[in-house]
Amino acid sequence: MFDQHKPVPLKSMNFNVNAPLPDTRSQIAVVTPSFNQAEFVAQTVESVLSQNEKLLEYVVQDGGSTDNTADVLQKYAGQLRFFSEKDEGQADAINKGFSKTKAPIMGWLNSDDLLLPGALQRVAATFAANPDADVLYGNRLLIDEHNNVIGEWVLPYHDEIVMRHVNYIPQETLFWRRRAWERAGGNIDVNFDFALDWEFILRLCRTGSRFIHVPEFLGAFRCHEMQKTATNFQTRGRQEIANLRRMYRAGGSFKNGIAHARFLAAHRLAHSKACKPVFTSVDR
Repeated sequence: MFDQHKPVPLKSMNFNVNAPLPDTRSQIAVVTPSFNQAEFVAQTVESVLSQNEKLLEYVVQDGGSTDNTADVLQKYAGQLRFFSEKDEGQADAINKGFSKTKAPIMGWLNSDDLLLPGALQRVAATFAANPDADVLYGNRLLIDEHNNVIGEWVLPYHDEIVMRHVNYIPQETLFWRRRAWERAGGNIDVNFDFALDWEFILRLCRTGSRFIHVPEFLGAFRCHEMQKTATNFQTRGRQEIANLRRMYRAGGSFKNGIAHARFLAAHRLAHSKACKPVFTSVDR
């Protein structure tokens, strides 16, 4: 969101991972759907395993990759569960992965994205402090193929009216309780390929889930030429978004327009305030 900037090495970022948080011992299930992402999947896996969550359930659900994804993941044997089998697309792979887990907190991480240091500890602590919350999400970094930060996406607050019209929630930072998953149908809709995360978010809203926005960078979204967001948006992406707006009646009313304008203004202000302290020493 907003302008991208000169590439900055991800390792130069200060994530304040030593901030005191309670030891919650929360079980978290993370699923990575994968297909022919050998170039990035090791970095994705390491970003999860480096969280040092002792009660982590981590499943990589591969769709039968024809590159060397399986070879890349062999070195993580014993640290995660890896399954490679034909599926019906990303949503089906996510469903297959979650069917193999039991943890009460859930989230998926695509095979080219990253969790940021301390993300799972922050997720567990936030859920522990907010027992009535069903869903949480944070802010994101945008990174390139070389793990350089090229932009930030800082959200100001959660606004369900706005989220029903435009999906601003960064998927790689989205986590939810299993009770909310089951209440919403217990699946990701396989009829969606581009907007599957937004469809799930809208279903969570419709079934009464309470959302929390965590004002921290929890994940990194990788921008590259072969990502689905870049290749499918003008075709299937636009159609799926239009279908969801019709399904959930996210019309262009005056009230919605005012809420959206207010949110964007707050979004820009939050972005300007939050980004500078994250860099240790950066010429922006």
